[in-house]
Amino acid sequence: MTNELLINLSYVAAAVLFIFGLKMLGSPATARNGNLISAVGMLIAIVVTLLDHSIVDFRWIVVGLVVGGMIGAFAARLVAMTAMPEMVALFNGFGGIASLFVGWAALHSAGNTTFTITTIFLSILIGGLTFTGSLIAWGKLNEVIPGRPYIFAGQRIVNSLLLLAIIATGVMFCLEPSNANYLYLLIGLAFLFGVMAVIPIGGADMPVVISLLNSYSGLAACAAGFAINNNILIVAGSLVGATGIILTNIMCKAMNRSLANVLFSGFGAVKTTLAQVEGEVKPITTEDAYYILEAASNVVVVPGYGMAVAQAQHVVKELQELLEKNSAEVSYAIHPVAGRMPGHMNVLLAEADVPYDLLIEMDDINPRMELMDVAIVIGANDVVNPAAREMEDSPIYGMPIINVDYAKTVFVLKRSMAAGFAGVDNPLFFRENTRMLFGDAKESIGQLVREFS
Repeated sequence: MTNELLINLSYVAAAVLFIFGLKMLGSPATARNGNLISAVGMLIAIVVTLLDHSIVDFRWIVVGLVVGGMIGAFAARLVAMTAMPEMVALFNGFGGIASLFVGWAALHSAGNTTFTITTIFLSILIGGLTFTGSLIAWGKLNEVIPGRPYIFAGQRIVNSLLLLAIIATGVMFCLEPSNANYLYLLIGLAFLFGVMAVIPIGGADMPVVISLLNSYSGLAACAAGFAINNNILIVAGSLVGATGIILTNIMCKAMNRSLANVLFSGFGAVKTTLAQVEGEVKPITTEDAYYILEAASNVVVVPGYGMAVAQAQHVVKELQELLEKNSAEVSYAIHPVAGRMPGHMNVLLAEADVPYDLLIEMDDINPRMELMDVAIVIGANDVVNPAAREMEDSPIYGMPIINVDYAKTVFVLKRSMAAGFAGVDNPLFFRENTRMLFGDAKESIGQLVREFS
């Protein structure tokens, strides 16, 4: 068997592992194994590529595996679940800057054709804007910078001029790739465009932004694969780009936002102000909440980012088991954009070993909501806000929500009456069937567990 045939067969095997791994990521029950299978495919692809082109010998490959594995292991152990969205944003950024460097390096190869130069241009452009855009997303999620949209007068004009400058620079770069000035100008414009594309987007849209940037990082990798003529990089980048776009579309539908609106949100922004909702709040103590839960036959838990902040998923699982021992049927209602990244709540509940079949998607739980004796909202706000259904002047009007207000009784666990990530007041808090259980969610549910015990 020739060396080239062995390499191509290894690439095919890696591609098959990528595809099967992505398929398994579609279900919480198989997601962990899918992630492992995809990682094995990537390991094969990297090692074969490095040995194929004699870039480094096997000893440096081993050193890279050990160092990278240690960094990954420490990150997996030390990064809190609340920081997962930020870490995903950084991963997207690192993927983008890596593609930029690959395109830059390919520029110095001999015999570059017009097609190759064009793919180099795309890998540098998409990689650069993905890098800085991801850093801005990380800053907003990590609250290093405010999560509100940054809008200024003439923003559409500035962004339009920036886009024209990128096109003009790209044309000049493709005509004279040896001119370093065009290269550096392109990199600078790509970085600036990434910043300008994300700063006008509010924190409530970050789940969409993360999935979109994930797609961008895949497209950048695909372009880099064409630039260096590496088939497996083309395949991997295409898979990431396609799945990212699909996920972005799902997120957009879940937030009643069009993909075009997200893509061009830098040319404008949705206002997030609404007249303050007024009414009487009805607090409840954990003791009274216990008596209601003790008599309940059907209980649904609606988790949100507040559950992640409080790290309450494990004590929620304890409450679930106690309710089931008390002959109650317990389920979890999962909104597609609950939390700050796609699948955030699924990951949290999986960490607490909550059975996968208890996690019910929004469209499936809503028809059953009127049958629920108690709905427990833990740190969720915007995804259960009836204003999306009832108030046409609300910035979230039309967004599909979990209809917890249809349940017989609603417990809302919050630290205060502060608005959610979208900055919109929630009339749910003032409904006749709603009771507010103020305090840290982990502590409040812990008290309920002790009441049952």
